[in-house]
Parts: sequence; structure tokens; C-alpha cells
Amino acid sequence: MCGFCGFSGRDESGIIDRMMDRIAHRGPDEFGTYLGDKLTLGFRRLAVVGVEAGAQPLYNESGSLVLVFNGEIYNFHELREGLIERGHEFSSLADAEVLLHLYEEHGTGMLQYLRGMFAFALYDIEAGRLFCARDPFGIKPFYYTHTDAGFIFGSEIKAFLEHPSFALQVNTDALTQYLTFQYSVLPETFFKGVFKLLPGHYLILEDGAASVSKYHSHMFSPVDMTLEKAAADIDAVMQESVKRHMISDVEVGSFLSSGVDSSYVAASFGGKKTFTVGFDYEKYNEIGYAKALSSQVGAENISKVITTEEYWSVLGKVQYHMDEPLADPSAIALYFVSREAAKHVKVTLSGEGADELFGGYNIYKEPISLGWYAKLPLGLREWLASLAKKLPAGIKGRGFMLRGAKTVEERFIGGAYIFTPEEREKILKSSVALAPIDITRPFYDAVRHEDDITKMQFLDLHLWMPGDILLKVDKMSMAHGLEVRTPFLDKEVFKVASCLPVRHRVNRKGTKYAFRKAAAGRLPAEIANKRKLGFPVPIRIWLREEKYYNIVKEHFTSQAAASYFHPENLLAVLDDHYNGKSDNSRKIWTVFMFLLWHKEYMEK
Repeated sequence: MCGFCGFSGRDESGIIDRMMDRIAHRGPDEFGTYLGDKLTLGFRRLAVVGVEAGAQPLYNESGSLVLVFNGEIYNFHELREGLIERGHEFSSLADAEVLLHLYEEHGTGMLQYLRGMFAFALYDIEAGRLFCARDPFGIKPFYYTHTDAGFIFGSEIKAFLEHPSFALQVNTDALTQYLTFQYSVLPETFFKGVFKLLPGHYLILEDGAASVSKYHSHMFSPVDMTLEKAAADIDAVMQESVKRHMISDVEVGSFLSSGVDSSYVAASFGGKKTFTVGFDYEKYNEIGYAKALSSQVGAENISKVITTEEYWSVLGKVQYHMDEPLADPSAIALYFVSREAAKHVKVTLSGEGADELFGGYNIYKEPISLGWYAKLPLGLREWLASLAKKLPAGIKGRGFMLRGAKTVEERFIGGAYIFTPEEREKILKSSVALAPIDITRPFYDAVRHEDDITKMQFLDLHLWMPGDILLKVDKMSMAHGLEVRTPFLDKEVFKVASCLPVRHRVNRKGTKYAFRKAAAGRLPAEIANKRKLGFPVPIRIWLREEKYYNIVKEHFTSQAAASYFHPENLLAVLDDHYNGKSDNSRKIWTVFMFLLWHKEYMEK
């Protein structure tokens, strides 16, 4: 795992060195540069595969191609053998080198052959053509921008700050949508003019002009099969994927919570170390479980209890490493578990992706619970919803009637729904341009003929997972020079998941149904069938304590807050929570994380 950066033009004043220093945490082992007349590249390396001879930038035999690459290619052995048979000569055993030779053979068509997580920039020196790509799931990040001086790109936006032509400006459109989604959901980031290369896309820069193309999308194509076959297929492909993800020249550990996903990986990986964190509240601590399971599978569990003071002390640092604001409280827990793991290993496995692939989120049961109600005439449901709106919040059945009057496209935007458009209008000074449904509509249109559960999974795969789940995994682990691998997010695993009938994904009995049957062969039944909890963080409790209430209040009444928000309306949200009138913890946290990010990037 590594980090890279670059820009068009020749580096005359050590700009690339300063850019590399900004992302040194991504690759503490080595660094390297390519200093060309038309392009400059910088690379920071975390040596994992091909430790002795995998330095980058990497060149082909003739020196006509140069590459910087972040990620792992899990089928590189087979690719390498096939390329050697076709006459290609390799200078190392590193997985990155196959990219150069695949490009020589297939051009941009090389991407269909790759199995792994990746972001890379490959430069054809003679043609002056830059080819950049990001993996289909969006596990590894890639950012880019155009300035008066040319094209700038890299693994993290913070590297751009060192380029003299880069202008620092907040993208208020990103802020508007963030308040609802809790993460940066637009292609244009919180930095005006800086864009994400989307998952499953590649970019070509030629003659100063950039063009972006999609090369992959995750489509579900269910076929009828028995539950027994579904579970057997899942277990077989997952065992093979875990084995692939263990390929390394250094020791590999595994993250472990009390959930079935990380437990399944930990029970399958055959390594010697697992890593867990918890909080100093019994309800928010899974360490006891993790130690028990680790003992069963012959691994040592290394754990840490995060104190409240520790958690709050790193919030600004976390938002700096995140590049863009993220209001997911579990990101900070990932920061701590990554820090602990990095003291012992360079690589860990983790369980991200199982919920999106196999149907694990509890909200995916909503189309089933609404089934009978949705059969009532729409006019009747809308009339009942109008009555429900007049009821006090918290009355049993109110939410059911409100959601039951909407289509899945209207009610579901992904793993979080923080501020409604009406609520964000009250707190924001700027006008709101797009409604949440305007963001999600293109994804729903792509699967308009699918069932509602599949639509929800598809949306989460393309928005929630790369925008929240994978962002925090990459940025929090790389903050400590740690590589995290996700065996569920594998092209062969998705082939199996995409074929599952919806009844084997989600039904009245539970979520992730076929996967839990597969897991039951390797885990105790109570773990395989454990209800989805996520990673619980006690922010609701903290924000009703005077100390932390005052910390947030100070930020809500700051000059920065007044630039974007109506402070009196922010304080009303904060006070209602503090006084126990309502649970506004997620709303407060979302604004608070933005203000901390703003302080790190715009005020320092």
C-alpha cells in the first residue's frame, strides 16, 4: 500500500518533494520520483509485496512507460506467467509490474483482467499520454484537479496544498449534500475544483485535456438456486478470496469486532494476530468477545480501550487525515484500531463489503415489512401520512405511515439520512440546489426494473460504500502506514453475490441470510446469526455531558460557523439534545465534524 502524487509540467523548485512529504504516512518505507519535461510523479511506499525490488516509480523494459500504483493485485502471479509466455520480461516480483506489461498488451482494456484494489497513474512518455484508473469498488482513492498551471492528481488532496497554483476554496454544494448524507457524496469534493475519480472509472490526460470513462458497474443478476447451494458457493469463494488476500511478504493480521463479517474473516485467515478496540462503557465494548473468538481460532487478540478523552483529543487530526469531512463516528475507532495494529503488522484483513454484497443492513428488511401496507391505494397511504405528520415525533407507527407513503426511491438514500432538505434549509445560509433524490436518481434509474431490496443494495454499493465505508478504512489505516485488505470486495466474490436470489439475501427471518448459513459452518451459531449492530459509539451520551456540550457550543458560535450557518438555529439543535428533548446527536456530530475539518484546512 502506498501513496502517489503528480502534476503536468516540469518540477523546477522541489514541489513534488513537498507534496510527497504531505502523504509520507501512506508510505514510510521508501520514496521515489519521475522528473520529466511534461509530467512529474512522486511516490511513497509501504513495502508489502516484492519488498526487495518493488520500488516505484516503475518502468517497462524500454523505459517508455512509467507507473505509480497504490494497491494490491491478487491475481498477479497468473497474469505474470501469461505475460512471460507472450515474451514480456520482468525485472521484479512486485505485483505492480504486471500493470505495465498488461498495458503494452491491451491498452485501457487491461482493467478487465485485474483482481484487486488499486489506483494508479501510468504515463506513456513518448506519446505524452497519462492513463489513470481506480478499482471497481473504490477501495483506493484518486483525486484530481485542473489549475492555471495544469493537471494535479494524487492519493490524497492534502498533497495539492503544496502546489503553488492550487487555490484553496470550500465547495458549498458539497457541504449542502454532506449535511444529509453524512459524507461527501458529489463527484466534486469539498475543495472547489477537486474531483474524485469514481470507482470503476479511468481517466486519460492528453494534450492538456482530460476525459473520464466508466469501465465497470456492479449489476445483480439473480438465478434460482437452493439455500444450501448458495451457502456452499459463498463459503467456497470466500475461502479462496481470503487466501488470495493473504498474499504478502510480511505478516498479515485481522480486525475483529463482534459482528459476523469480521468474525468470519478472522476464523478463516489463519493468521496469528487480531485487533479490537472498545470504549470505557460496557455497552460499547466488544473486546471480551474478540478475545474469546481469537482464542478459538488460535490467534492472539491485541486490544485497546479508548477513553472518552482520547477519542475527543484526536478529532481534528482524524478530519485532517480524512481529506474531506466525514460524520461517521466509527471512523475515529478505526483510527485507533489501525494505530494499534500498525505497531505489530503492516497488513490487516477487514470485513467491509459483506453487507452491501449479501444484504446485511437492517434497513433492507423495510420493503418486506412495508409489503402489505404498500398494497393499499397510494391516495389512502398519502392521507394517512398527512395525519401522521400531525402526531408528535416518537409516537409508535408514525414513521411507518410516513415511509409507507413513499417509494423506495423517495425514502432511501443510503446508510444515513441526517438532515432533511427542510432541516438543512433552516441551518444553512446558502441556498440548497439539489434534493437528495436528485443525487440518487441516476443509480435508481440504472436498476429501475429490479426489486426494492436490490435497488437499495445497488445504491449502497455505488454511493455509501465508497463514500463512507471505504473512505474511512483507507484514510484511517494509511494515517498509520497500515494496509487494510477487504476479502469480501473481490470480483469473484461479487460474481457469487450477484447471482443470489433476493430471498437468500434478505427475508423475514433475517438479513444476509445465505451468508449467515455459510458462516455457521465456521462460527458459533450465536455469532453467525447475530443481529447487525454496526460499530456503536456513545456520542449521544457524551453530547449530554457539560464538558463536551461546551466544546461543541464553542464551535457552533465561532466565526467559521457564522460563515455557513445560522448559529441560533445550530444552538437550538444542540440545546434540544443537551436538555433531553430529542436525540440530535447525529445532526450535531455532522456539523461539528465539518467545522473541525474547516479549522484544519481553511483556518490554519
